[in-house]
Amino acid sequence: MVKMAIKFSLGSFLSFTNKHLSLNKLIVHRRLLYITEFPFSSFLNSLSLSLSLSLAASASKAMASSFLPSLLLLLFFFFFMPSSLFSQPLSPDVLLLIEKVKPALGGNSENFLLASWNTTVPLCQWRGLQWGFQNGTILDCESRSPNYSTSTNQTSSLLGDPSLQLLSLQLPAAGLAGELPRELGKFSALRSIFLDINSLSGGIPLELGNSPALSDVDLHGNALSGPLPPSIWNLCDRLGSLHLDDNRLSGELPRPALPNVSCPSLVSLKLGSNRFDGEFPDFIAGFTSLKELDLGNNLFSGPVPETLLGMQSLTSLNLSHNNFSGRIPGGLRSRFGEAAFAGNPISSNAKPGLSPGAIAGVVIASMAGLVILSSVSIGLLQKRKKKKGDGSEEEADEEWGGGEGKLVLFQGGEHLNSEEILNATGQVIAKTSYGTVYKAKLGDGGVISLRLLREGSCREREWCLPLVREMGRVRHDNLVPLRAFYEGERGEKLLVYDYLPNKTLHDLLHETRAGKPMLNWVRRHKIALGIARGLAYLHTGLETPLIHGNLKSKNILVDEFYVARLTEFGLDKLMVPAVTEEMLTAIKSEGYKAPELQKMSKCNTRTDIYSFGILLLEILLGKKPGKDARTGDFIDLPAIVKIAVLEENTMEVFDVEVLRGIRSPMEDGLVQALKLAMGCCAPVPSVRPDIGEVVKQLEENRPRNRSALYSPTETRSGMDTPY
Repeated sequence: MVKMAIKFSLGSFLSFTNKHLSLNKLIVHRRLLYITEFPFSSFLNSLSLSLSLSLAASASKAMASSFLPSLLLLLFFFFFMPSSLFSQPLSPDVLLLIEKVKPALGGNSENFLLASWNTTVPLCQWRGLQWGFQNGTILDCESRSPNYSTSTNQTSSLLGDPSLQLLSLQLPAAGLAGELPRELGKFSALRSIFLDINSLSGGIPLELGNSPALSDVDLHGNALSGPLPPSIWNLCDRLGSLHLDDNRLSGELPRPALPNVSCPSLVSLKLGSNRFDGEFPDFIAGFTSLKELDLGNNLFSGPVPETLLGMQSLTSLNLSHNNFSGRIPGGLRSRFGEAAFAGNPISSNAKPGLSPGAIAGVVIASMAGLVILSSVSIGLLQKRKKKKGDGSEEEADEEWGGGEGKLVLFQGGEHLNSEEILNATGQVIAKTSYGTVYKAKLGDGGVISLRLLREGSCREREWCLPLVREMGRVRHDNLVPLRAFYEGERGEKLLVYDYLPNKTLHDLLHETRAGKPMLNWVRRHKIALGIARGLAYLHTGLETPLIHGNLKSKNILVDEFYVARLTEFGLDKLMVPAVTEEMLTAIKSEGYKAPELQKMSKCNTRTDIYSFGILLLEILLGKKPGKDARTGDFIDLPAIVKIAVLEENTMEVFDVEVLRGIRSPMEDGLVQALKLAMGCCAPVPSVRPDIGEVVKQLEENRPRNRSALYSPTETRSGMDTPY
C-alpha cells in the first residue's frame, strides 16, 4: 500500500496544473493562489497527517487519477473549514470594532460605509476611522507605497498588530440607524467621536465617560434619548468639545461627581434643542475656558444666574426658547444680544439699580404720556420716515394709537396705508403651511400680493419685528421685495409684496398646457444664474446673512424675459417651532431637504446650497423631485444622475428641451452645470461649494448662443435683460 501524507509543495502543484488542468480549472487554480497568500502554514503544520505522493512520470492518466482525491481534499479544507483556522489573531481594537461597534451602529439595516470594516478589505480602506500605534505614531496611508492599501500581506500584518489602536471614529451623515455601543468606552486611545447627523437612537452609554483618552464628542442631529449620564464629566480634564444638540435627551443636567470641576480645555458645549429641564446648571459657570454655550430650545426654568457675567471667555450664548424668568443680569443683553434670550418669560425692560424715586418718576411720566396719547383720535395716522445718512429714504413706519395695530412701510411702499390694505379685495392664489397668499386689488386700481400668516403661526412681536425690518431692507434684482408689514390688534400679521403676474419655475418646468414657452438650455441657464445671484445676495450681500430656508421651484417667479426672482426668503425665522416642523416635513416630501437638516432652526448657508443643487438638477433633468403624488415613489434626482454616470448614459438624464440646439454639452456649460449641481448635493455639508463659487462657475460656463433666449416672435424692447 502506498503511504500518503499531506506534504504538498506549491511547486509540484503548479507543475501539475500547468500540464493537466483545463482553462476552467485554471480559474480555480488562480483562486487557490490568492488563498495561499493567507497564513495557512500554521493550519497545515497542525495536521498530524502526512501524504507522500509517488507517481510514475510516464503515466499521466494514472497520475491524474491518483492526484484528484488529494486535490479535492485540499479544496475541501480551504473552502469549507472554519475561517478561524486560517486567520491569525486580530488586534484588540480591531476585534472590538468588528464584533461590537459595527453591529451596534448599523442596527438592523445594511450600511455601505460600515461594510468596509472587514478583514478582507485593506485597513487603509476602512471608512471613517483613524489608526495609530502605541508608540504614538499615526498610521499614514497616504504617504505609503501605492500598493500598500491593496496589499493582502500588509493588511494581514496590520490587523494582527497588537500595538494598533483606534484614534478617531468619524462617520457624520452616514445613515447610521443603530445605537451607541457601550464598548466605545473600552478603546484606550480613542480621542474623538464624530457621529453627528445620523439616526442613532437609545441612550448615551454610561461607559462613554470612562474612555481614557476621549476629548471631542459630536453626536448632534440624532435621535438619542434619556438622561445625560453623570459620567460624561469624567472626561472633563481633557474634553475640548461636547455637541449633543438636536436630540431627544431629557431630565436635569447631572452635576460632576467632584466639586469645583473647571473642564480647563472645554471651549464648546452645545446641548440645545433637547428636552432638558430644571434650573440653569450653575456648575457650567465654572467652565472658565468655555467660548460657546448653547442651551436653547429646552425646558430650563428659573432665573438666569449672575455667575454668567464671570465667564470672560464666553463669546456665544444661546438661552432662547426656554422658561427662564426674572430679569437678565446687567451687561448680558448688550454682550450677547436679544436673540440669546428670546422666547423666555423674561422681563426685558427691567433695569437694575433704579432708586424708588426714579421708579416713581418713570411711572408718572408713563401715565402722563398715556393721557396725551388717549387724546389722539383713533383713526389718526402718524407717519415717521427714517432717513439714511445720505438722506435717502430707507423705510417709513406708520403707527396709530388705540390698539388698532401697526403698519411698517419699507422702500417702495410709502404710498400704502392701513385702510387701503385692509379694504383691498382679495383673491386666493396659494396656500402654504404658514398662511394664505392673496392677489389684492387696491382702491386706486393697483395690485399687491398679501401673505396672511396663519393665526398662532408667528412668534411674538418682539421677536418678529427686528426680523421683518431686516427683510424689508433687502433689495436685489433677483429677489421679490417686501413693501410693508401690518400687525392688527388681535395679532394678525400681513406681509405686503409686489404682485408679479409671472409663472413660477415649477409651472414652467412641469406644466403640460398648450402654448407653454420652450425652455432651452440658454433660458434655463439664465434662470439658474438669477437664482444663484439672488441667493448670493442673501448669503453675502447683507450685514447679517439671511438664510432662505425654503428654496424650491414653487418659490421662484420667472418673468417673460426669464429673469428669476426668489420669494419666501427668511419666513421660517418668523414662525413658531410647530409651524417650522410642518415646513420641514413639506421640504422633505418635496425633495429639497439637506440630509443633515433635522430642525428648521438649524437652516444655514450649506442647507440652502443643497436645496439649490436639487433645484439645478430639476432645471437640467426636467423632473420633479420628491414624492410622486400618483405612485407614492420618491424621486431622488442625485441618485438618478449617479446611476446614469455608472451606466455611462449621462447625456440621457437631460431634459429633451435642454439638448435642443446644443452642439457641444461641454462647450455650452451643460456638463459643468451637472457637475456643479451634484457638488451642491454632496451628503457632507463641508464638501459643498459656497454660493460665491456657484455663481462663478455658472458665469464662467455660459451657453455660447445666447440669442436663443428669444424666439422670432419675442422682442427685447422695453426691458432691461442683463445676462
